[in-house]
Amino acid sequence: MALPAVVLLLVTGIGAVTAVTVKLGCVAAARDAALSAARGGRVPSGAAVSGGGDTVTATVRRSIRVTELTCTATAVREPGAP
Repeated sequence: MALPAVVLLLVTGIGAVTAVTVKLGCVAAARDAALSAARGGRVPSGAAVSGGGDTVTATVRRSIRVTELTCTATAVREPGAP
């Protein structure tokens, strides 16, 4: 009787760790894309960049089996950047 509960907890724990890992990767990718765009460099594929005035905003979407994560980061344009 305890085995199904242990399996359920294990699967839930693995799912939670996977979700956190994907979320951290999504945040890092959005941050890197925003910084690259703010410096006038190439933006990695999979990132949507929009800019207005002195700021650049990058949005990255990642899918997990049951949901889609959206991460956004904003950076200030560096002086002299195109």
